[in-house]
Amino acid sequence: MPGMELRRFRYFVAVAEELHFRRAAERLHLAQPALSQQVRKLEVELGVDLLIRTKRGVALTPAGALFLDEARRLLRQADEAVRIARNARSGAAGRLRVGHIVDCLPALLPRTIAAFCARHPGIEVTPEPAPARRAVEDVRAGRLDIALVGLPVQADGLKVTPVAVERTVAAVSDRHVLSGRSEIALAALADTPLILLPRPTNPGFYDAVIAGCRSAAVAPELVEMTEPIVEHALLLVASGLGIAVLPASVADRYRTSGVSFRPIAPPAPTTELALISRADPGDVTVAAFLRVARELEGPSRDLAAVLGGLAPVPDLPMSA
Repeated sequence: MPGMELRRFRYFVAVAEELHFRRAAERLHLAQPALSQQVRKLEVELGVDLLIRTKRGVALTPAGALFLDEARRLLRQADEAVRIARNARSGAAGRLRVGHIVDCLPALLPRTIAAFCARHPGIEVTPEPAPARRAVEDVRAGRLDIALVGLPVQADGLKVTPVAVERTVAAVSDRHVLSGRSEIALAALADTPLILLPRPTNPGFYDAVIAGCRSAAVAPELVEMTEPIVEHALLLVASGLGIAVLPASVADRYRTSGVSFRPIAPPAPTTELALISRADPGDVTVAAFLRVARELEGPSRDLAAVLGGLAPVPDLPMSA
């Protein structure tokens, strides 16, 4: 049925259900001659008669009776497609693709996703790991709706919403001479190989660590991994190859036998984290996600408070 106008299907269904052109025209708020003309054009396009016209009314041909069922099904599908599109636009339903860098997953992100899903159960949230630069480009291209990355990043034309500050920890082998310290200064790493995840994974964090080493006047041997796999870095630490410097959130998510996490002593490198999104004021789903993140931002805000509705943030508009 390529090229056929959907409105003609609606006109035919109205006539088939009323079995009378005048009543169908009144139902559709159309002039009767215009309705008759449009239904006839549909028959010409199909190459088959759908109706038997008499002075008293109309009747369905065998082909018309079969076509009526299919026309109704097509119209239901079209109406459902419109409903889904409108709900997705209003934020009542749809999908939100959230990018995040693999080595840095602060508690704020899973808490925000949990609170957002509880408030808007009709929206499917899909987390997708990606290196920082690619995550930004995926947002720009529309492959991601929003992404959590470390600053600074090249985000020209995009909306940047700072949400958290990521601190730094050292992963130390229990056999290492520094493992007994409650915290480790960067200056103490002068004679120990420094294990880092590849820079493209999280350039903001990588550059902050290198800048911190320079400020501490140390130049440790760098063991730069080729893949952004935190577990591999911790295994290298356990084998005694060196000390890994990682985002602090890693300590909450990973456990490796023979490896302990110690905070880096002040002045420790920190990375500002931000949510990157397209600058589209009409995207209510992304706007709602950002509102939830801002509600949860900071140590004084907890998930129960947000889920309890203590913060005065309106729900997304619903659309039938």
